Amino acid sequence: MVLGGGAAGLYCGARLAEHGLSVLVLDHARRPAEKVRISGGGRCNFTNIHTSAANFVSQNPHFAKSALARYSPWDFCDRVAKRGLTWHEKTLGQLFCDQKSGAIIDMLVEDFTKPGGELRLETSIGEIDHRDGRFHVGTSNGPVTADRLVVATGGLSIPKMGASGLAYDIARKFGHDIEPTRPALVPFMFSGDLKDAFSDLSGVSCMVDAKAGTGPDFHEAMLFTHRGLSGPAMLQASTYWRESQPVEIDLAPGAPLLDNLNEARKAKPRMTLTSWLGTRFPARLAQFVASWPGLPGDKQIGQLSNAEMDALTTALKNWKVTPVGTEGWRTAEVTAGGIDTGGLSSQTMESKHLPGLYFIGECVDVTGWLGGYNFQWAWASAVACAAAITNR
Repeated sequence: MVLGGGAAGLYCGARLAEHGLSVLVLDHARRPAEKVRISGGGRCNFTNIHTSAANFVSQNPHFAKSALARYSPWDFCDRVAKRGLTWHEKTLGQLFCDQKSGAIIDMLVEDFTKPGGELRLETSIGEIDHRDGRFHVGTSNGPVTADRLVVATGGLSIPKMGASGLAYDIARKFGHDIEPTRPALVPFMFSGDLKDAFSDLSGVSCMVDAKAGTGPDFHEAMLFTHRGLSGPAMLQASTYWRESQPVEIDLAPGAPLLDNLNEARKAKPRMTLTSWLGTRFPARLAQFVASWPGLPGDKQIGQLSNAEMDALTTALKNWKVTPVGTEGWRTAEVTAGGIDTGGLSSQTMESKHLPGLYFIGECVDVTGWLGGYNFQWAWASAVACAAAITNR
């Protein structure tokens, strides 16, 4: 029995069914794989060709290595190709389905049901027990029993789609610890003057290098919103962010700003600072930067002292802003934290506390970067689990 009819649950169920096992997938939703449906703007960013364990956050950064090594992005691409689907790389290794996300969902469902798997939707999960060597699951459509139970019910992100903490409740019941959960891949929110300024800049975007906490620098786009900061760079940084920490932003990544400013000062000394900034940034952003406290204001660049130029370039390269929070579970693309990997086998995803119990996908404390990494973890952890159950 597989709890959860999303990416990981259906993919695991298909692998089990194709090897002749009797498999039941249960899900409370009206339609399967809703996260697949909305991913990538409806195009389904189904994997990333650069996937490695380094692209994931976990209390145990080594845990994901085994499953990811045994099932690569190209393995999933082979399955997509056999279905007759095509894809394209958008940027940074992100692969998107040309036929939209519904085609991937149809593939997942048919791969599961064609060899005999049973999918029951609109079915709520009740009490779960293990006795007499079997799992006993109460559902809104009556009790069900199974020799093995795979939990693939996801995390807490996007509650309007029915996200819940069911996986964590099941894990706790059978002796597992839970790493604290938090929204990840989520926009930042601000208050006060920064919120007002960012609201005025809403819709403006630019390329930046951004980081938070112990995370790496992410070279991607940043977007100003009415609530704060979004865009891929901010979503990536949010996975590493903790409350009260600043987000560090380089507004001119890779640019020799001081050299550029010196050249402009010689060539166009009467150009105002705002005009010079406008050659690098959208006009509204240029005006915002020129108004920062501690900067020389809208002077002609030929009048700038060396100290003023140093202050400007340092501010642009090392802008630090402290969010009041994130937009939370409502818009988070994934859940960080989750079921402690110390209680699971990295080879099989099986519980170390109760043989026959498995946890896969988002509910485990393995959180990928933006760009298809979380789907690759879904496929890889599903395959590892199914291989262990079928001994293949």
